[in-house]
Amino acid sequence: MFKTLSLSSLLLATSFNAFANQPILVQGAMDMETNVLIEALDNAKEVTRGSWTFWEGEIKGYPVVVSRTEIGLANAAASTTLGIELYNPKAIINQGTSGGHDPDLQRGDIVVGKESFNMGAYKVAFKEKGEGIHPTAWENFDVVMRLRKDGELVNYAHYEGDPALLAHTMKYAEGYSHGKVVEGKIGSADEWNREIDRINWFHETLGTSTEEMETSAAALVAEAYDVPFIGVRVLSNTDLHKQDFDPATAKHCQEFVLKVIDGLVAQYK
Repeated sequence: MFKTLSLSSLLLATSFNAFANQPILVQGAMDMETNVLIEALDNAKEVTRGSWTFWEGEIKGYPVVVSRTEIGLANAAASTTLGIELYNPKAIINQGTSGGHDPDLQRGDIVVGKESFNMGAYKVAFKEKGEGIHPTAWENFDVVMRLRKDGELVNYAHYEGDPALLAHTMKYAEGYSHGKVVEGKIGSADEWNREIDRINWFHETLGTSTEEMETSAAALVAEAYDVPFIGVRVLSNTDLHKQDFDPATAKHCQEFVLKVIDGLVAQYK
């Protein structure tokens, strides 16, 4: 009789689950958002599954996996699912660049996600032909998820960052020298908004601090698997202050996150 192996079994056969400690999984969408993290790994080993790449290694003797999720919500969800199935992480940090929505924030400031949500999920009221298009009347709608424990359907207006990871991350705020670090609300969508009135509408109506393309999708999967999750996003640009994209901010964010990881390693070892 042949035994059928689940996807989880096949994936875990070559994962960090052979090690004593669950790894920390840290994510970035692009090379510029992961290169500093990869360089910080000892004994790094590259692993590819489909379109998604992981670097397995250690920081101060503790297992850490860097995940290049690729850009966008679908990529973030797929790579996070693979990352959890492959490595059974103790915690997930999604980090990288973003565009500012809060007028109190400048390029270089970091938003730690107290909340994240799908900023591009809308329901639109019916209008007759010729009645026009009214984006400011569109309503953001919840994501529906099925709970594993009992199959109940639950609506999520947003995903909360893990409270312990949030508190731990904010402990390093004063040591960040390229701006300020604040708690905030991260809006995720396959969009890049540069209309000032639209950006202000998002901030004033939905409470966004910054926008990007991955955090809430990764948070959704982490919620489904009950893995502690936090989003960390640096403002790489903000049209509110006419500050264009600066790639150096990606490096600064990773350096900040490495300090957060060092602290977690001290806790987890």
